[in-house]
Amino acid sequence: MGLTPGGYALAVRQNRSRVRGWMVRGAVGLVAAIAVVGIPVGPAQAATCNPPLTNDPTFRREITETPPALRRLQPERVWPVTRGGGVTVAVIDSGVSDENRMLDGKVRRGFDLIEPGGDGRCDTVGHGTLIAGLIAGRNLPGSKFTGVAPDARILPVRALSDEEQKPNGNGNQNSGDHSETIAEAIRRAVDADADVINLSLTTAPTDKLAAAVRYALDHDVVVVAAAGNTNTVQEGFDGFPAAYEGVIAVASANQDGGHLDSSVVRPYIDLAAPGQAIFGPAPQGGFIGRDGTSFASAYVAGVVALVRSYRPGLKADAVARRVIRTADRQPDGWNSQLGYGVLNPYWAVVSLSAEEQEPAPPVRVGLLAPKPDPLRTVKLISVWATVVAIALSVLLVSSVSVMRRGQRRGWRPGGTA
Repeated sequence: MGLTPGGYALAVRQNRSRVRGWMVRGAVGLVAAIAVVGIPVGPAQAATCNPPLTNDPTFRREITETPPALRRLQPERVWPVTRGGGVTVAVIDSGVSDENRMLDGKVRRGFDLIEPGGDGRCDTVGHGTLIAGLIAGRNLPGSKFTGVAPDARILPVRALSDEEQKPNGNGNQNSGDHSETIAEAIRRAVDADADVINLSLTTAPTDKLAAAVRYALDHDVVVVAAAGNTNTVQEGFDGFPAAYEGVIAVASANQDGGHLDSSVVRPYIDLAAPGQAIFGPAPQGGFIGRDGTSFASAYVAGVVALVRSYRPGLKADAVARRVIRTADRQPDGWNSQLGYGVLNPYWAVVSLSAEEQEPAPPVRVGLLAPKPDPLRTVKLISVWATVVAIALSVLLVSSVSVMRRGQRRGWRPGGTA
């Protein structure tokens, strides 16, 4: 039997209602299935990869006062000539999150040696993100924090897991495995055209690690490494790769510029940088604080980026010598605590050296045209009035003398004897 127009419209509305009901129930079922099976979704996956560190006892939402390290280094003094643009710094660490606004858009796709298929932008512990922020974090309005080279780019190479952030000995099998991973990370960074490699870590020496460091140096890459902390390097052992020839080995200085007690004392130390009460970006926002040579190394890597940007023709060994030579010197010249002194960004960039053949790029300073002086006419009149007044005064004094002599002669012409 056919439907009337009213009945037909009613049937259509009923069918639409049933379809909407099926769609709602299907969506609810899909969400439930995802929750049960554990299929990752975007925000949840990001939270697992780069967790917020709000429970960290040092966590801060914002930095409202200039950190002591930045007060000492004053990198902004060299920013008129270089901010690190065009330089890529490889951070071989626990990964680098680009979810913090300080690093948004500054982190390249890198490598993940912990979870295959990753691009290095996953940081479950925050160590690598903090390091990257010290090197190249941007200065946001209202914040007192900034990286040393805010225009540099970061190449993340994730080579440390949460467990590997813990202290490990030198010479055991686990450290050897760790060294193999670091060696591969170094080679990947070099092949990805890094200009600087930062290694805020210590591990055991192996042939592969030594070969990887030499590979970087031979390819004109500056290698910067933490000298090590007393809780991560066993007594009687050296911290590698910092102890290798050609690597800039960095110790920690305290807030007064002296030796930080947690920094190892070793004969391979080249210089020191601030390593106490260091604050830097956390993975999902905010800041966390740490101590140690890891962060001193990051500051040196940032200054190396400034030098490489300003003097792109300098070879890696010349850059390393420059940064070491321009450190604030110790009274004894060198010691096993601070090396040749504490990092000085300004002198590292602007100092001159006879051994460097390439001239520094000219600094262009724009001079503004002088503005017209609204009092120019008044000043000219004043000057001429003063000159005329002086002339009249001299003439008046002279005329008085002449008048007196004339009166004495009775106004007769004077004669000669």
